[in-house]
Amino acid sequence: MNTHYPDAVRVEPVNRHTLAVIVDNEPGVLARISGLFSGRGYNIESLTVSETEEARHISRITIVTTGTNAVIEQIKAQLDRLVPVHRVVDLTLQGNALEREICLVKVKGEGEHRSEALRLAAAFGAKTLDATLNSFVFELTGATEEIDRFVRLMSVIGLVEICRTGISAMGRGAEPL
Repeated sequence: MNTHYPDAVRVEPVNRHTLAVIVDNEPGVLARISGLFSGRGYNIESLTVSETEEARHISRITIVTTGTNAVIEQIKAQLDRLVPVHRVVDLTLQGNALEREICLVKVKGEGEHRSEALRLAAAFGAKTLDATLNSFVFELTGATEEIDRFVRLMSVIGLVEICRTGISAMGRGAEPL
């Protein structure tokens, strides 16, 4: 049926995806990949990179991004076309991937706040890296949500500074990437 009224706007859900990208370890690769995202208006929520195979000069980049299914497919296709990229794997689609992040948290700790900071750190399994008469530095490894909860609680006590590594992820099972 022909009508002059426009079709209803379809709203697609925006999902969070974790991508593992295997690349040559050479100058400019990270700039090309991040440029691909910024040039098309895509956001990178987390990015970690490190050489994983020294003999072959191969690095693994873990990127966390959000988008509709079509946008994620476009990102993967465009990454796959870059010359230094060997493989792009969507760990979110593979299923139950393990994701971890490391966080260093500096907190003021005097009086009651001192014992409360130590109690919360122990409850979360955080390691005390440094302690002075008026501050602590804690190290916490865990899922992003757990680290977010820890940071929120420490902000009430006297959060001074945070340093986060970004997400490292790996699929479960014996098969390699």
